[in-house]
Amino acid sequence: MNAARLKKITAALKASSLDALALNPSPSLLYATGLHLHLMERPTVILFKTDGRVGIILPELESPKLNELAYPAEGFPYNENPATWTDAFRKAINFLDLDGKKIGVEPLAMRILEYRFLQAAAPQATFPDATEAIASLRIRKDANEIASMRKAVEIAQNALEATLPMIKIGASEKEIAAELVIQLLKHGSEAPFPFQPIVSGGPHSANPHAAPSERKLQEGDLLVIDWGAMFNGYVSDITRTFAIGEIDAEYRKIHEITQAANAAGRAAAKPGLPASVVDIAARKVIEDAGYGEYFTHRTGHGIGMEAHEAPYMRADNERILEEGMAFTVEPGIYLPNRNGVRVEDDMVITANGAESLTTLPRKIRVLGK
Repeated sequence: MNAARLKKITAALKASSLDALALNPSPSLLYATGLHLHLMERPTVILFKTDGRVGIILPELESPKLNELAYPAEGFPYNENPATWTDAFRKAINFLDLDGKKIGVEPLAMRILEYRFLQAAAPQATFPDATEAIASLRIRKDANEIASMRKAVEIAQNALEATLPMIKIGASEKEIAAELVIQLLKHGSEAPFPFQPIVSGGPHSANPHAAPSERKLQEGDLLVIDWGAMFNGYVSDITRTFAIGEIDAEYRKIHEITQAANAAGRAAAKPGLPASVVDIAARKVIEDAGYGEYFTHRTGHGIGMEAHEAPYMRADNERILEEGMAFTVEPGIYLPNRNGVRVEDDMVITANGAESLTTLPRKIRVLGK
């Protein structure tokens, strides 16, 4: 599979008018190589050239990993003396004849550390943004990738179900998050998780990205749990909202609206349509109900080896949905200093429509008694 991916990389570079691609440890590097290389104080860069040649600059201690590659690559290891690192970069650049060339980089992943070594070794080169070229490689998932994501969803759902019995009035957000982490590991999630679980109750639930706190659950709270698992390098990302005891009628109402918006977004997703239709369909439900100002983020984002990747479900995104694209549908309503709701599912575009990988009930469930 990785040998086939090398061909995809060279084709994507040519299509983007790039001479080469430089990746440091990241999901994209793992996708391209299958190698688990780590960000640390020692720089690591893999260089792909359009002629199919590959060079890897890495610490000597990581050199045995080169034997795991499915295609030939020239290694440029260096020792623990930082004075030798520049020479390793220079040798790699010279080997691939990249000075003066266009070397694409991934801005969200490339560190200044590696970038400066590349600049010093190739002072005449330019380093354009290769985000779109990389997205073109990863955006359509094959059957094996979808199977891994489906398993990541199963793990996450089972972990949550195992956590729910301990959620009661008086339990703190941190206590619930800790139990969920334990259950994710028990049920087979790899570490690190795609993100640390969000567990937010009452006023905290009105903050879409709240961090778990010492606050204890109270009667009448809404409880938002946003969590995911990792399996075989692929993620799940799910959100469900629960009622803690009896809740106000308005809170039940905004959950019903959000649930309807989620259903509308899922139904709108089809191959051949722009990603914008998902956001527009979900947002219309919330706006028509009078809560548009309280839906403060896009309707979703792509998922795969990362919890956030292309395509993005925004009203201005005209990228056409294609079979194999995977993404979330996660509308929300957030009433400041009161309560919030989010309902999130993991979707994949099929030949004729879209499938929800998540199967957990979306209706509000009452906990805490």
